Amino acid sequence: MAVKADFHMHSAFSGDSDAPMEEMIKKAISLGLSHICLTEHCDPDYVYLPGEEGMFELNTDSYLYELLKLRQKYQDSIYVGFGVELGLQPHLKRQLAAYAKSQAFDFIIGSSHLCNRKDPYYPAFFEGRSEDEAHQEYFESVLECIRTLPYFDVYGHLDYVVRYGPTKNSGYTYAKHADVFDRILMHLIEEEKGIELNTGGFRSGLGQPNPCIDVLKRYHELGGEIITIGSDAHTPADIASNFDKASDILKACGFKYYCIFQSRMPEYFKI
Repeated sequence: MAVKADFHMHSAFSGDSDAPMEEMIKKAISLGLSHICLTEHCDPDYVYLPGEEGMFELNTDSYLYELLKLRQKYQDSIYVGFGVELGLQPHLKRQLAAYAKSQAFDFIIGSSHLCNRKDPYYPAFFEGRSEDEAHQEYFESVLECIRTLPYFDVYGHLDYVVRYGPTKNSGYTYAKHADVFDRILMHLIEEEKGIELNTGGFRSGLGQPNPCIDVLKRYHELGGEIITIGSDAHTPADIASNFDKASDILKACGFKYYCIFQSRMPEYFKI
């Protein structure tokens, strides 16, 4: 496996995972990875369904305590990064700015799990309109978020919305949304922000990563160089899933390197 770093994964410190952090680390070591980064969910002011309140509120101090303990335990076998997946919403500008500075993170993924206070994970987001219209609203909201909230290193699963539509990505293409995609990608490049290749798209039945191959290719064409690779694993079994496909895709798109982050700074590794 050419790629030895998984920079998007969740343990039981994320509300949608039950995986012990140590089991995630041990699985990564068994796969021969040299670097991982835990990126636990932190989604302030998430809109919860009844009974789910607090699922994406992160106890950062407890998380860091456990991570530092295990980082030391396994330091001769693997590098364990301290990361977070930060849920971006424009009205949280001051709160997210303070949080991003509150800890010595190695890596921050910026993600949009909510679009105008609705999560595309739920069918209601798509009701009463075409999937193209729903996708366009989501991508316009991503553009607003990255212009308003620069408190991240890499933008995560850029076309997250297509995982959950009624027909998933069967009618979705980069070309349908090229204008907004190009504005997103150009802004990220100008601000020296990266994107990730998230292999969770394969597990969601898309047959592609998130974002899709044409978006990855366009990012490279526009001059983008900062790209991480993440499985979005919530269980040990999914760590580094489809990384051989990810390596082939990046090469086909023209990339020669992928990145890891330490102390919020990218380091480049040859594919």
